[in-house]
Amino acid sequence: MDNLIKDTTPLELYCWLDPAAELPGWDILKGGPFGATLASPNGGPPTPDSQFLSVQNYFAEYHLEYFRQRRYNHFPSRLHALLLFATRVDAETFREKHGNRVFGKQLNRARSEGAYTVSFHDASWLDYLRLPHSLSLDALDEVANYYWSGKTVEDVGLSFMDQAWHDTPVIEALFQGSLAAAPEPTLDAFYQSGWLPGFNQDSACPPPRPSY
Repeated sequence: MDNLIKDTTPLELYCWLDPAAELPGWDILKGGPFGATLASPNGGPPTPDSQFLSVQNYFAEYHLEYFRQRRYNHFPSRLHALLLFATRVDAETFREKHGNRVFGKQLNRARSEGAYTVSFHDASWLDYLRLPHSLSLDALDEVANYYWSGKTVEDVGLSFMDQAWHDTPVIEALFQGSLAAAPEPTLDAFYQSGWLPGFNQDSACPPPRPSY
């Protein structure tokens, strides 16, 4: 599976954390914007208004984990892995879709240390599972298979209440390993190195320094 990686090559991931919080980040049982907690999806103590969302959230997580144990048990579990974002773009897209879940939090960059296992999936499948519709067991298995195999919601034609359903993919990383904080590089660092991250000196030129 090309969305499952076991490696030691440093990997950079992103997460939204409270200003005083430290890495490693979220897991689904302790809380985070992917659900806050299974008992209280919007954070804080459960309220009557959140009970229906709690049931939807629990149901979505339960079926994904049930399917993983049957077909993808070599993948990290959402219930035990750290949940982060694959890129800054994914983290910011999640904020646009679920601003209440990251309100007051800061975006942090993390770098892997040593050996790790990580798999990448479209978190928007969770949004689809949480919609107020009734899916057959076959349909639930189909959605779970899309999630674990790494397909995005854009790859599949979806419908809700007989209408086409579209959403923006948000790629999450299920990470098992050690992480360390990785401060964002400054613009001056780009000029000192002469090239952008991901390019070597022979293939890229430094960006033009802005004039003020």
